[in-house]
Amino acid sequence: MSVFEIVMLICFGSAWPFSIYRSWKSKTVKGKSLVFLLILLAGYMAGILHKIFYNYDQVIYLYCTNFILVSVDTMLYIRYRNR
Repeated sequence: MSVFEIVMLICFGSAWPFSIYRSWKSKTVKGKSLVFLLILLAGYMAGILHKIFYNYDQVIYLYCTNFILVSVDTMLYIRYRNR
């Protein structure tokens, strides 16, 4: 388990609740990119798979949490993209 990996995931993950709240409250996704969100999802999925197959530890929960948060933001993007 790497302290640097934990800090990175916490820092990245702390931004998503604000992004989700902003999209949900304003009902707009101005300034967001679906491609960017999908790349992030792929990256978090790669991290989860790495933890499952090569280095299982508690950090997997941070990857899963971030994956869920980005998934929610992606769903909001899809819902509000035409507004």
